[in-house]
Amino acid sequence: MRLDRLSATFSALAHPARRSMLARLSRGQATVQELARPLRMSPPAVSKHLKVLERGGLISRSKDAQWRPCRLEAQPLREADDWIAQYRQEWEQRFDRLEAYLKQIQAPSPTPAAKPPRQKGKP
Repeated sequence: MRLDRLSATFSALAHPARRSMLARLSRGQATVQELARPLRMSPPAVSKHLKVLERGGLISRSKDAQWRPCRLEAQPLREADDWIAQYRQEWEQRFDRLEAYLKQIQAPSPTPAAKPPRQKGKP
């Protein structure tokens, strides 16, 4: 079964090591070694993570002599953000309605008119 692009994006973002790699790539191209250094992973593990990012369309790799620099591809992240934005707007509207309701029920209710004090000797 082939995953749709949005599912592949979220799947690629699911692992903290891959998110770390993307954060590094947001500052510019990097080699596999540069991406692996802070993660303390074996080269095969790094390679597997990079393949997941590549399948998700989040990175591209080019050849420069023996180097294979990686580059962030932002379009899938934009698409994921657009998808999330739909739900963000809906939830913000729900929270606004909840806030209005809470203000309504927490507002002081008008007190009933006070009865005049009873006078002694009169029923």
